[in-house]
Amino acid sequence: MTDPIADMLTRIRNAAMAGHETTLIPASRIKQNIAKLLKSEGFISGFEVTGAKTERQIKVTLRYDEKGVPAVSGLERVSKPGLRVYVQRGEIPRVYGGLGVAVLSTPQGVMTGYQAWRAGVGGELLLKVW
Repeated sequence: MTDPIADMLTRIRNAAMAGHETTLIPASRIKQNIAKLLKSEGFISGFEVTGAKTERQIKVTLRYDEKGVPAVSGLERVSKPGLRVYVQRGEIPRVYGGLGVAVLSTPQGVMTGYQAWRAGVGGELLLKVW
């Protein structure tokens, strides 16, 4: 697999469109940090890391409203292995006028665009969620 983060986003997108309650994703530290941000921003209900050390998986619990509409209406991978996208503090995009979230990988760790802007750092623009 050449882009594990894109695979994670595709699994979440497909599970939300199919109305599944949970989905399993092969685990890595950056995926755990992205899942932590998605949970803190309210796009997923929760996540837990399961399995042995060599076969760890992230079990993501998706979030829906009372009508069954998923909280995640869109996911977009911005920086790809073939074309990395880096932004400075002043270039961090606002997603849907603040309704969505940009996720950056900075020297201080994985954080939202707003957190990176407040910290005064830029980095690799990983993805956008709305």
